[in-house]
Amino acid sequence: MKLSSGRLAGQIVDLHQRRIFAGVVEWRQGRITRVRADDRVRARHLIMPGFVDAHIHIESSLLPPAEFARLAVAHGTVATVSDPHEIANVLGARGVAHMIADGRRTPLKFNFGAPSCVPATGFETAGAALDANAVARLLAREDVRYLAEVMNFPGVLGGDPALRAMMKVARKLGKPIDGHAPGLRGAQARAYAAAGPSTDHECFTLEEAQDKLAAGMKILIREGSAARNFAALAPLLRTHSERVMFCCDDLHPDLLVGGHLDRHIRRAFAAGTDRFDVLRCASVNPVEHYGLAVGLLRAGDPADFVVVDGWKKFRVLRTYLDGRLVAANGRARFPRLAAKTPNQFRAQPRRAAEFAVSATNGPAKLNVIEALNGQLITRHLTEAPALRQGKLVADPKRDLLKIAVVNRYAARAPIARGFIRGFGLKAGAIASSVAHDSHNIVAIGADDEALAAAVNLVIKHRGGLSAVGRGRSLALPLPIAGLMSDLPGPVVARRYTELDRFAKRLGSRLDAPFMTLSFMALLVIPDLKLSDRGLFSATRWGFLPVQT
Repeated sequence: MKLSSGRLAGQIVDLHQRRIFAGVVEWRQGRITRVRADDRVRARHLIMPGFVDAHIHIESSLLPPAEFARLAVAHGTVATVSDPHEIANVLGARGVAHMIADGRRTPLKFNFGAPSCVPATGFETAGAALDANAVARLLAREDVRYLAEVMNFPGVLGGDPALRAMMKVARKLGKPIDGHAPGLRGAQARAYAAAGPSTDHECFTLEEAQDKLAAGMKILIREGSAARNFAALAPLLRTHSERVMFCCDDLHPDLLVGGHLDRHIRRAFAAGTDRFDVLRCASVNPVEHYGLAVGLLRAGDPADFVVVDGWKKFRVLRTYLDGRLVAANGRARFPRLAAKTPNQFRAQPRRAAEFAVSATNGPAKLNVIEALNGQLITRHLTEAPALRQGKLVADPKRDLLKIAVVNRYAARAPIARGFIRGFGLKAGAIASSVAHDSHNIVAIGADDEALAAAVNLVIKHRGGLSAVGRGRSLALPLPIAGLMSDLPGPVVARRYTELDRFAKRLGSRLDAPFMTLSFMALLVIPDLKLSDRGLFSATRWGFLPVQT
């Protein structure tokens, strides 16, 4: 990449000195040489450091890094702290290397971590495993910046030897350790933080975040497609801004087309939060915490900055990386690149009868997952079953649907089945091979025939999202590891939006039914989830029967 030189005048936002002044930014060979005041400058646009997403899984955008970059830079994003955990569960270290190599093809500054929990637990079937030695090898790479979220928080609290070894290597190399500890409070939060994790993005109440701050952790305020914690945690921007960062965690393409961290910033401004505090959370704090090679609008820094139209609308006009104009007026200024499509997918088509659940003898109750809108956590309900010819069936009138997980790494394996409330489907089914964390096929439906049809549509494409019902079917193929598309970002966003609307026409009341679906197999988030091996309670850290 040819480094750029230039100069730009405007209202300069100095986040370190907490001041705004008319001036000029000058750069040569990609680095800022001078930031000087100039009272003659009449331009009203703002010049400020670019934005950094402090925790995001690029795979959840359904786009590879090179295509994600083309959408993100238009919103002022200059860097991400990215956990390649999703592709690692499918392809192992080879998947991590693929993400790093793809990200290097663009000017956006991706900072990938070494996934710490592949697989996330021993209660599911993943496509790969990264033991302590494999993680240590990844951490030894200069282009791997940190130990990614330590999701197995019971293992941390219990002194799991492999996790301890990984964290020891990270500390020795001076690389930060990311946390993931939903619901931990008090003594448990202190014990988790003392073991090494320094951040947490899973807080869903202010009280939980305050406990973790007291334990010495930094809090990432998350607002993505499924988990939306901004409203609950926004008070921290006033009380602990020096220890807060912004993140999306998981952001589907329909939202990414319309905004990224600029959306967080506008929302914080609208709440009356101090401008400097907000912008530091969006740039300075993650750069300093992770030691990123990202400029903060100072002499000697890389020339990474954005131009914004003003405080009221806060619309990003231009984005610069290493002095190059990489986005202007909502469009990337670098070309789209063809994507490679590594994958691992062996599942074969299934029959509707394989999704049936036989009733046990005598009266029974069902252990039921309750999905919550805007949350990754679920509740554990007990419900009366619906019976038909000796089978337990879905009852859409009660919003009691069937959920299934199909192992994608074996041609034929037993199908895990259970029941779920909260999706609201009145007919049909939806399915996805984006199913955190092992990325088997997860499906929810109103009847077994629809479940089989939706699952088989995903299998046909060797990965993807699907929806079937009322005489119609739609699919979005995801040929890159069954997680990402090789199509242009706007096309993926449009097709995803069509699927989302179709799921809602089938009755779903969720804001993001496919994103929520993808977390119904995530065992490390309380309470009740379904893996390819059965119904699992994170609270009890073990399997439960579907029928009691």
